[in-house]
Amino acid sequence: MHNRFRTTRFAALFAVLFLCPVLKSSLAQAPESNSPSAQIDSLLRDAGRTRTISQVAISPDGKRLAWTESRQLFVSPVDDLAKPLRVTAATSPDKRCSDRDPIWSPDSTSLAFLSDCADPEGQADLYLKRFDSNGPQRITSLRGYVEQPAFSPDGSKIAFLYVEGATRPAGALAAMKPPSGVIGEDGIEVQRVAAITIPSELDCKEAPSTGSKLPLGSRTNCLISLFDFVNPANLYAYEFDWSPDSRSVAYIAANPPGENNWWTAKLYTQELAGNTPHVVLDPVTVSGPLHGLQIAVPRWSPDGNSIAFIGGLMSDQGSTGGDVYVVSAAGAQEPVNLTAGRNESAAWISWRIPGQIDYSALAGGMSQFRTLVLDSPSSLSVRRNVVGFRFPASIGDGRLEMGLSYERGQFAFIKSSFSEPPEIWYARDVATECERPANDPNACYEFRQLSHFNDGVKPFWGETESIEWTNDGFNIQGWLMLPRNYDPHKKYPMIVEAHGGPAAAATSGWSANGSLGADFSALGYFVLMPNPRGSYGQSEAFTQANRKDFGYGDLRDILAGVDTVLAKYPVDPNRIGLAGWSYGGFMTMFAVTQTHRFRAAVAGAGISDWLSYYGENSIDEWMIPYFGASVYDNPAVYAKSSAIGFIKNVSTPTLAVVGDRDGECPAPQSFEFWHALRDQHVPTELVVYPNEGHSFSDPAHHRDVLDRAVGWFAKYMPAN
Repeated sequence: MHNRFRTTRFAALFAVLFLCPVLKSSLAQAPESNSPSAQIDSLLRDAGRTRTISQVAISPDGKRLAWTESRQLFVSPVDDLAKPLRVTAATSPDKRCSDRDPIWSPDSTSLAFLSDCADPEGQADLYLKRFDSNGPQRITSLRGYVEQPAFSPDGSKIAFLYVEGATRPAGALAAMKPPSGVIGEDGIEVQRVAAITIPSELDCKEAPSTGSKLPLGSRTNCLISLFDFVNPANLYAYEFDWSPDSRSVAYIAANPPGENNWWTAKLYTQELAGNTPHVVLDPVTVSGPLHGLQIAVPRWSPDGNSIAFIGGLMSDQGSTGGDVYVVSAAGAQEPVNLTAGRNESAAWISWRIPGQIDYSALAGGMSQFRTLVLDSPSSLSVRRNVVGFRFPASIGDGRLEMGLSYERGQFAFIKSSFSEPPEIWYARDVATECERPANDPNACYEFRQLSHFNDGVKPFWGETESIEWTNDGFNIQGWLMLPRNYDPHKKYPMIVEAHGGPAAAATSGWSANGSLGADFSALGYFVLMPNPRGSYGQSEAFTQANRKDFGYGDLRDILAGVDTVLAKYPVDPNRIGLAGWSYGGFMTMFAVTQTHRFRAAVAGAGISDWLSYYGENSIDEWMIPYFGASVYDNPAVYAKSSAIGFIKNVSTPTLAVVGDRDGECPAPQSFEFWHALRDQHVPTELVVYPNEGHSFSDPAHHRDVLDRAVGWFAKYMPAN
């Protein structure tokens, strides 16, 4: 129920309805010059000044850097990003297309990437840029959805995830296909691991000249490599990793349909030359704390004997958080938890150095990089767990492999916070045995800002601080964004932004392209972004603390956070609003049935009735780990958290918005809530957006939702 964008999934911020597009929707009225919409126009002009870097990768030799910005791919020397080379499959500089997902060959001589720039229908293919020859060259001819390419360790092959004949992006976020035919049987699309052998330079030749102007890269043709599927068609693959000998892959997969069955996925290994997958781990049957939970990010050990992964309670595939586990690649042992009891949520792993597992994690609002030092290369016993570096900021998408050069102890990553726009940073480990003093966890690394793309760009919102409070024995963390031009002598309204998930977290990151908070802070509101129980960042036990208790303990945590803010800041208790998307939409719908503290509310893609929801959504398997049983076996636990059962308590004016083809939080849930409020004569409005899924794709619809939300809060709890 949270967004699983592949490029923004560090701790699963919910990228709510408010993504700062520049188009106006035909659904909205033209704004008057002094209207909230006109104010938004001004804010979006400010937001448009930010250059957004979405991916970064440093070459293994540490000499070159590749990154993507505004769907364009650039390469430059690490020490000089001022005049980068654009690497593209586009035939003209003004063509609107996408070059993305750069990956370096192990010998640093080549860069592979995905591009749809040469296909008039927007089909993405793999391209290879050799830096000692012309290029880039197209090396696949695909017809389907492709993502996550990865070089084999020996550099001879590239594997990727591929949905042959896809009619939509993989996953549950995109708009679902209109139902037709035999439901659950017709039109099932399966994502599989595919692998190609990279053509040699002798297979590539320069294209004959046409006399026309050369495109951005030298025009060359390359014999297109045929690919082979690795896993069988009856297994939907979500993530994979190459074995160190380049002969096998480890992957996480489940039976189709893939949107629904990730919560029961198993860990497999399979040789490229074979056709029989080997089950390494099945969380459904394993004993211990991992039983019935989810697994993600498989990483093979350098000696090929073990596989590390992240295990925990996760509400969404791609929104990763949990503990770091290791299991024998042969599946001959129970998995070992290497980070049990730590007050953090691991998000990414890399295991390239014998005896050393590196991982990123969220801990109390901080992004951190840590190293598990094992007793020996073949041991699964941890000698030390040391912090590498820690920031009150977001570090890219949390993927350590994006910009690592382990052999040289160098890292490249995208860093941003509420006060710092995104830039590319460099870190080098200057002392592998550094004591890393507790008062300065970054002391053992040399840091350098490589890019200055956003020099001079300042936040258009107010200052933000991390706040903490306790409730029911839990330590809670959240973020409080102050109104722009804050005056401590004035009274202000406040909006509480409930994140999606529930296994997710609000983290510190540049808000020009993401959060409700930035826009409402700029319009004169406090914005509280709490991380109540069920969130990532405090421990696996904390993430599991809202099982069978949706809307109760987590709502108490949120309300305690509101009280914490009221005790410290001049917030008007009669002008507090609530908004959220996905699980945040559920929290919004449920909260207004439990308390009258909120003056207005905006529920995006919400859930009003867990009993009917179970039979309407396309991802019902996620509910078993949280509710403990299906709705047919224990309807009472679902009814307990259903807003519709308490609907007569509502007096809060509530706006509901949803996509008409949302498979995660289907539109009938919003219809139910809106219909019930209207029947109770509570001010309400429902807006359904055509051809939209859980994650909206039309910029005009993003803008329209923002317009309506701003207008809703301005009507019922204005800033002035």
